[in-house]
Amino acid sequence: MDVLAEGAVIPAHPLALGADRKLDERRQRALTRYYLASGAGGLAVAVHTTQFEIREPGIGLLAPVLELAAETVRNEAGHPVVTVAGACGHTAQAVSEAELAASLGYDAVLLSPAVPGADEKGLLDRARAVGEVLPLIGFYVQEAVGGRYLSPSFWSSFADLPNTAAIKIAPFDRYRTADVVRAVAAADRSDEVALYTGNDDDIIGDLLTPYETKNTRRWFAGGLLGQWAVWTGSAVTLLDQVRRARAGDHDAMVGCLARRPELTDANSAVFDVRGGFRGCIAGVHEVLRRQGLLEGIWCLDPKEVLSPGQAEEITRVATAYPWLTDDDFVAEHVDDWLS
Repeated sequence: MDVLAEGAVIPAHPLALGADRKLDERRQRALTRYYLASGAGGLAVAVHTTQFEIREPGIGLLAPVLELAAETVRNEAGHPVVTVAGACGHTAQAVSEAELAASLGYDAVLLSPAVPGADEKGLLDRARAVGEVLPLIGFYVQEAVGGRYLSPSFWSSFADLPNTAAIKIAPFDRYRTADVVRAVAAADRSDEVALYTGNDDDIIGDLLTPYETKNTRRWFAGGLLGQWAVWTGSAVTLLDQVRRARAGDHDAMVGCLARRPELTDANSAVFDVRGGFRGCIAGVHEVLRRQGLLEGIWCLDPKEVLSPGQAEEITRVATAYPWLTDDDFVAEHVDDWLS
Protein backbone atom coordinates (compact mmCIF):
# COMPACT_ATOMS: atom_id res chain seq x y z
CA MET A 1 0.00 0.00 0.00
CA ASP A 2 3.02 2.28 0.29
CA VAL A 3 3.30 2.04 -3.50
CA LEU A 4 -0.28 3.28 -3.86
CA ALA A 5 0.35 6.20 -1.51
CA GLU A 6 3.59 7.23 -3.18
CA GLY A 7 2.17 7.07 -6.70
CA ALA A 8 2.44 4.58 -9.52
CA VAL A 9 1.57 3.61 -13.06
CA ILE A 10 -1.42 1.26 -12.65
CA PRO A 11 -2.71 -0.20 -15.94
CA ALA A 12 -6.33 -1.29 -16.18
CA HIS A 13 -5.81 -4.93 -17.17
CA PRO A 14 -7.49 -6.09 -20.43
CA LEU A 15 -9.04 -9.50 -21.08
CA ALA A 16 -7.29 -11.84 -23.51
CA LEU A 17 -9.76 -13.92 -25.51
CA GLY A 18 -9.41 -16.41 -28.34
CA ALA A 19 -11.52 -16.44 -31.49
CA ASP A 20 -14.09 -18.52 -29.59
CA ARG A 21 -14.36 -15.68 -27.04
CA LYS A 22 -13.03 -17.95 -24.31
CA LEU A 23 -10.26 -16.91 -21.92
CA ASP A 24 -6.78 -17.30 -23.42
CA GLU A 25 -4.83 -17.97 -20.21
CA ARG A 26 -1.44 -17.90 -21.91
CA ARG A 27 -1.97 -14.44 -23.33
CA GLN A 28 -3.74 -13.21 -20.20
CA ARG A 29 -0.66 -14.13 -18.19
CA ALA A 30 1.57 -12.58 -20.85
CA LEU A 31 -0.22 -9.25 -20.42
CA THR A 32 0.42 -9.32 -16.69
CA ARG A 33 4.08 -10.17 -17.32
CA TYR A 34 4.31 -7.26 -19.76
CA TYR A 35 3.01 -4.81 -17.16
CA LEU A 36 5.37 -6.14 -14.51
CA ALA A 37 8.38 -6.01 -16.85
CA SER A 38 7.45 -2.46 -17.85
CA GLY A 39 7.83 -1.34 -14.25
CA ALA A 40 4.17 -0.74 -13.48
CA GLY A 41 3.61 -0.20 -9.77
CA GLY A 42 0.22 -1.83 -9.76
CA LEU A 43 -2.48 -3.66 -11.69
CA ALA A 44 -6.23 -3.06 -11.72
CA VAL A 45 -8.17 -6.20 -12.65
CA ALA A 46 -11.91 -6.82 -13.20
CA VAL A 47 -12.44 -3.17 -14.11
CA HIS A 48 -14.03 -1.63 -17.21
CA THR A 49 -11.08 -2.50 -19.45
CA THR A 50 -11.32 -6.13 -18.28
CA GLN A 51 -14.99 -6.06 -19.42
CA PHE A 52 -17.78 -6.07 -16.86
CA GLU A 53 -19.40 -9.06 -18.59
CA ILE A 54 -16.87 -11.37 -16.89
CA ARG A 55 -19.33 -11.34 -13.98
CA GLU A 56 -22.26 -12.76 -15.93
CA PRO A 57 -23.25 -16.30 -14.80
CA GLY A 58 -22.97 -17.70 -18.31
CA ILE A 59 -19.42 -16.39 -18.61
CA GLY A 60 -18.05 -16.82 -15.11
CA LEU A 61 -14.60 -15.31 -15.59
CA LEU A 62 -14.41 -13.00 -12.58
CA ALA A 63 -12.67 -15.46 -10.26
CA PRO A 64 -10.35 -17.03 -12.90
CA VAL A 65 -9.15 -13.65 -14.16
CA LEU A 66 -8.56 -12.27 -10.67
CA GLU A 67 -6.75 -15.44 -9.64
CA LEU A 68 -4.52 -15.57 -12.72
CA ALA A 69 -3.30 -11.99 -12.25
CA ALA A 70 -2.75 -12.41 -8.50
CA GLU A 71 -0.81 -15.63 -9.01
CA THR A 72 1.42 -14.10 -11.68
CA VAL A 73 2.19 -11.07 -9.54
CA ARG A 74 2.88 -13.22 -6.49
CA ASN A 75 5.23 -15.56 -8.35
CA GLU A 76 6.95 -13.25 -10.81
CA ALA A 77 6.95 -9.60 -9.73
CA GLY A 78 10.44 -8.40 -9.05
CA HIS A 79 9.32 -5.22 -7.30
CA PRO A 80 6.47 -4.16 -4.99
CA VAL A 81 3.15 -4.15 -6.86
CA VAL A 82 -0.24 -3.00 -5.55
CA THR A 83 -3.05 -5.24 -6.77
CA VAL A 84 -6.46 -3.65 -7.20
CA ALA A 85 -9.69 -5.54 -7.89
CA GLY A 86 -12.75 -3.89 -9.36
CA ALA A 87 -16.04 -4.37 -7.51
CA CYS A 88 -19.50 -3.63 -8.89
CA GLY A 89 -23.17 -3.79 -8.08
CA HIS A 90 -25.27 -3.21 -4.99
CA THR A 91 -23.85 -3.76 -1.53
CA ALA A 92 -24.18 -7.55 -1.36
CA GLN A 93 -22.52 -8.08 -4.73
CA ALA A 94 -19.76 -5.53 -4.10
CA VAL A 95 -18.95 -7.02 -0.69
CA SER A 96 -18.92 -10.53 -2.18
CA GLU A 97 -16.51 -9.45 -4.93
CA ALA A 98 -14.29 -7.72 -2.37
CA GLU A 99 -14.25 -10.90 -0.27
CA LEU A 100 -13.20 -12.89 -3.32
CA ALA A 101 -10.41 -10.41 -4.01
CA ALA A 102 -9.27 -10.52 -0.39
CA SER A 103 -9.14 -14.32 -0.47
CA LEU A 104 -6.82 -14.09 -3.48
CA GLY A 105 -4.48 -11.61 -1.79
CA TYR A 106 -5.54 -8.35 -3.44
CA ASP A 107 -4.56 -5.12 -1.71
CA ALA A 108 -7.48 -2.82 -2.49
CA VAL A 109 -10.86 -2.50 -4.21
CA LEU A 110 -11.75 0.01 -6.93
CA LEU A 111 -15.43 0.58 -6.26
CA SER A 112 -17.62 1.33 -9.26
CA PRO A 113 -20.20 4.07 -8.58
CA ALA A 114 -22.63 2.69 -11.17
CA VAL A 115 -25.43 1.51 -8.88
CA PRO A 116 -28.90 2.11 -10.35
CA GLY A 117 -31.25 3.80 -7.92
CA ALA A 118 -28.68 4.47 -5.21
CA ASP A 119 -28.40 7.98 -3.76
CA GLU A 120 -25.19 9.39 -2.32
CA LYS A 121 -25.99 8.14 1.17
CA GLY A 122 -26.59 4.66 -0.23
CA LEU A 123 -23.27 4.77 -2.07
CA LEU A 124 -21.47 5.78 1.12
CA ASP A 125 -23.14 3.00 3.11
CA ARG A 126 -22.09 0.53 0.42
CA ALA A 127 -18.53 1.85 0.45
CA ARG A 128 -18.38 1.56 4.22
CA ALA A 129 -19.41 -2.11 4.00
CA VAL A 130 -16.87 -2.90 1.29
CA GLY A 131 -14.19 -1.04 3.22
CA GLU A 132 -14.58 -3.52 6.06
CA VAL A 133 -13.18 -6.14 3.68
CA LEU A 134 -10.37 -4.31 1.84
CA PRO A 135 -9.01 -0.75 1.56
CA LEU A 136 -11.08 1.39 -0.81
CA ILE A 137 -10.29 3.32 -3.95
CA GLY A 138 -13.16 5.61 -4.88
CA PHE A 139 -14.01 6.13 -8.53
CA TYR A 140 -15.52 9.22 -10.17
CA VAL A 141 -16.29 8.08 -13.71
CA GLN A 142 -17.42 9.98 -16.76
CA GLU A 143 -21.06 9.77 -17.76
CA ALA A 144 -20.24 8.42 -21.25
CA VAL A 145 -19.38 5.05 -19.68
CA GLY A 146 -22.00 4.90 -16.95
CA GLY A 147 -20.92 7.56 -14.46
CA ARG A 148 -22.97 10.22 -12.72
CA TYR A 149 -22.53 13.53 -10.93
CA LEU A 150 -21.41 13.17 -7.31
CA SER A 151 -21.24 16.23 -5.06
CA PRO A 152 -18.13 17.59 -3.32
CA SER A 153 -19.72 16.73 0.03
CA PHE A 154 -19.96 13.11 -1.11
CA TRP A 155 -16.25 13.02 -1.86
CA SER A 156 -15.33 14.63 1.47
CA SER A 157 -17.41 12.00 3.23
CA PHE A 158 -15.89 9.23 1.09
CA ALA A 159 -12.38 10.40 1.96
CA ASP A 160 -13.28 10.32 5.65
CA LEU A 161 -14.32 6.66 5.56
CA PRO A 162 -11.75 4.88 7.73
CA ASN A 163 -10.48 2.52 5.01
CA THR A 164 -10.35 4.89 2.02
CA ALA A 165 -6.84 4.73 0.59
CA ALA A 166 -7.22 6.61 -2.70
CA ILE A 167 -9.68 8.14 -5.14
CA LYS A 168 -9.50 7.72 -8.90
CA ILE A 169 -10.80 10.92 -10.46
CA ALA A 170 -12.07 10.27 -13.99
CA PRO A 171 -15.03 12.49 -14.88
CA PHE A 172 -13.21 13.80 -18.01
CA ASP A 173 -14.23 17.25 -16.74
CA ARG A 174 -11.93 19.97 -15.38
CA TYR A 175 -14.62 21.43 -13.11
CA ARG A 176 -15.55 18.13 -11.49
CA THR A 177 -11.91 17.13 -11.17
CA ALA A 178 -11.18 20.30 -9.21
CA ASP A 179 -14.29 19.70 -7.09
CA VAL A 180 -12.98 16.34 -5.92
CA VAL A 181 -9.46 17.59 -5.18
CA ARG A 182 -10.82 20.43 -3.04
CA ALA A 183 -13.30 18.10 -1.34
CA VAL A 184 -10.59 15.62 -0.40
CA ALA A 185 -8.35 18.43 0.82
CA ALA A 186 -11.16 19.54 3.16
CA ALA A 187 -11.62 16.05 4.64
CA ASP A 188 -10.21 15.14 8.03
CA ARG A 189 -8.32 12.18 6.49
CA SER A 190 -7.00 14.19 3.56
CA ASP A 191 -3.36 13.27 4.17
CA GLU A 192 -4.22 9.56 4.13
CA VAL A 193 -5.97 9.58 0.74
CA ALA A 194 -3.96 9.49 -2.49
CA LEU A 195 -5.32 11.06 -5.66
CA TYR A 196 -5.11 9.12 -8.94
CA THR A 197 -5.98 10.43 -12.35
CA GLY A 198 -8.34 8.44 -14.51
CA ASN A 199 -8.80 11.37 -16.88
CA ASP A 200 -7.32 9.69 -19.94
CA ASP A 201 -8.10 12.86 -21.89
CA ASP A 202 -5.52 14.91 -19.94
CA ILE A 203 -3.19 12.57 -18.07
CA ILE A 204 -0.16 14.82 -18.11
CA GLY A 205 -2.21 17.90 -17.23
CA ASP A 206 -3.48 16.20 -14.11
CA LEU A 207 -0.06 14.93 -13.07
CA LEU A 208 1.61 18.33 -13.51
CA THR A 209 -1.03 20.42 -11.75
CA PRO A 210 -0.54 21.52 -8.12
CA TYR A 211 -3.82 22.28 -6.37
CA GLU A 212 -3.35 24.95 -3.73
CA THR A 213 -5.97 24.35 -1.05
CA LYS A 214 -6.34 25.51 2.51
CA ASN A 215 -3.19 24.60 4.45
CA THR A 216 -1.90 22.23 1.79
CA ARG A 217 -0.82 21.59 -1.80
CA ARG A 218 -2.25 18.48 -3.47
CA TRP A 219 -0.85 16.56 -6.45
CA PHE A 220 -2.07 13.51 -8.28
CA ALA A 221 0.14 10.68 -7.07
CA GLY A 222 -0.17 8.62 -10.25
CA GLY A 223 -2.67 7.17 -12.68
CA LEU A 224 -4.99 4.17 -12.82
CA LEU A 225 -5.77 4.22 -16.50
CA GLY A 226 -7.03 2.29 -19.48
CA GLN A 227 -4.62 4.30 -21.61
CA TRP A 228 -1.74 2.88 -19.59
CA ALA A 229 -2.83 -0.65 -20.53
CA VAL A 230 -0.95 0.05 -23.77
CA TRP A 231 2.58 1.38 -24.30
CA THR A 232 3.09 0.84 -20.56
CA GLY A 233 6.88 1.01 -20.67
CA SER A 234 6.61 4.54 -22.05
CA ALA A 235 4.04 5.41 -19.37
CA VAL A 236 6.52 4.47 -16.63
CA THR A 237 9.17 6.65 -18.28
CA LEU A 238 6.65 9.48 -18.54
CA LEU A 239 5.76 9.37 -14.84
CA ASP A 240 9.46 9.57 -14.00
CA GLN A 241 9.75 12.64 -16.24
CA VAL A 242 6.71 14.21 -14.56
CA ARG A 243 8.32 13.72 -11.16
CA ARG A 244 11.49 15.45 -12.35
CA ALA A 245 9.41 18.31 -13.73
CA ARG A 246 7.53 18.71 -10.46
CA ALA A 247 10.86 18.80 -8.62
CA GLY A 248 11.99 21.79 -10.69
CA ASP A 249 13.70 20.29 -13.75
CA HIS A 250 12.93 22.88 -16.41
CA ASP A 251 13.80 20.70 -19.40
CA ALA A 252 11.62 17.91 -18.05
CA MET A 253 8.74 20.35 -17.60
CA VAL A 254 9.06 21.66 -21.17
CA GLY A 255 9.14 18.08 -22.46
CA CYS A 256 6.05 17.12 -20.48
CA LEU A 257 4.13 20.15 -21.70
CA ALA A 258 5.02 19.30 -25.30
CA ARG A 259 3.79 15.75 -24.82
CA ARG A 260 0.59 16.73 -23.06
CA PRO A 261 -1.51 17.34 -26.22
CA GLU A 262 0.20 14.43 -28.00
CA LEU A 263 -0.88 11.93 -25.35
CA THR A 264 -4.40 13.33 -25.44
CA ASP A 265 -4.42 12.97 -29.21
CA ALA A 266 -3.24 9.37 -28.91
CA ASN A 267 -5.93 8.62 -26.36
CA SER A 268 -8.58 10.00 -28.69
CA ALA A 269 -7.59 7.33 -31.20
CA VAL A 270 -7.26 4.42 -28.79
CA PHE A 271 -10.44 5.29 -26.88
CA ASP A 272 -12.47 6.13 -29.98
CA VAL A 273 -13.56 9.60 -28.97
CA ARG A 274 -14.97 10.26 -32.45
CA GLY A 275 -17.16 7.19 -32.06
CA GLY A 276 -18.40 8.19 -28.62
CA PHE A 277 -16.02 5.74 -26.88
CA ARG A 278 -17.79 2.74 -28.44
CA GLY A 279 -14.48 1.26 -29.56
CA CYS A 280 -12.41 2.03 -26.46
CA ILE A 281 -11.83 -1.58 -25.34
CA ALA A 282 -11.33 -2.76 -28.91
CA GLY A 283 -8.84 0.09 -29.39
CA VAL A 284 -6.76 -1.07 -26.44
CA HIS A 285 -6.88 -4.60 -27.84
CA GLU A 286 -5.79 -3.40 -31.28
CA VAL A 287 -2.60 -1.82 -29.95
CA LEU A 288 -1.79 -5.00 -28.02
CA ARG A 289 -2.61 -7.16 -31.06
CA ARG A 290 -0.21 -5.22 -33.24
CA GLN A 291 2.51 -5.82 -30.66
CA GLY A 292 1.83 -9.56 -30.63
CA LEU A 293 0.53 -9.67 -27.06
CA LEU A 294 -3.03 -10.46 -28.15
CA GLU A 295 -4.06 -12.72 -31.00
CA GLY A 296 -7.10 -10.65 -31.90
CA ILE A 297 -9.33 -7.86 -30.64
CA TRP A 298 -12.27 -10.06 -29.65
CA CYS A 299 -14.49 -8.88 -26.79
CA LEU A 300 -17.12 -10.81 -24.88
CA ASP A 301 -19.76 -8.66 -26.56
CA PRO A 302 -19.46 -9.29 -30.32
CA LYS A 303 -20.74 -5.74 -30.91
CA GLU A 304 -17.64 -4.24 -29.28
CA VAL A 305 -15.41 -3.63 -32.29
CA LEU A 306 -13.30 -0.85 -33.75
CA SER A 307 -15.23 2.08 -35.13
CA PRO A 308 -14.82 3.02 -38.80
CA GLY A 309 -11.49 4.78 -39.23
CA GLN A 310 -10.26 3.97 -35.71
CA ALA A 311 -7.50 1.62 -36.85
CA GLU A 312 -6.16 4.31 -39.16
CA GLU A 313 -6.23 6.80 -36.28
CA ILE A 314 -4.21 4.43 -34.09
CA THR A 315 -1.67 4.09 -36.90
CA ARG A 316 -1.52 7.87 -37.26
CA VAL A 317 -0.78 8.61 -33.59
CA ALA A 318 1.71 5.75 -33.21
CA THR A 319 3.61 7.10 -36.23
CA ALA A 320 3.37 10.74 -35.18
CA TYR A 321 4.62 10.24 -31.62
CA PRO A 322 7.44 7.67 -31.57
CA TRP A 323 8.23 8.50 -27.92
CA LEU A 324 4.83 7.09 -26.98
CA THR A 325 5.22 3.51 -28.15
CA ASP A 326 7.26 0.73 -26.55
CA ASP A 327 7.13 -1.59 -29.57
CA ASP A 328 10.85 -2.41 -29.52
CA PHE A 329 10.73 -3.36 -25.84
CA VAL A 330 7.72 -5.61 -26.41
CA ALA A 331 9.25 -7.20 -29.51
CA GLU A 332 12.36 -8.09 -27.51
CA HIS A 333 10.46 -9.87 -24.74
CA VAL A 334 7.07 -10.99 -26.05
CA ASP A 335 8.16 -14.58 -26.77
CA ASP A 336 9.36 -14.97 -23.19
CA TRP A 337 6.10 -13.54 -21.81
CA LEU A 338 4.10 -15.97 -23.94
CA SER A 339 6.18 -18.99 -22.91
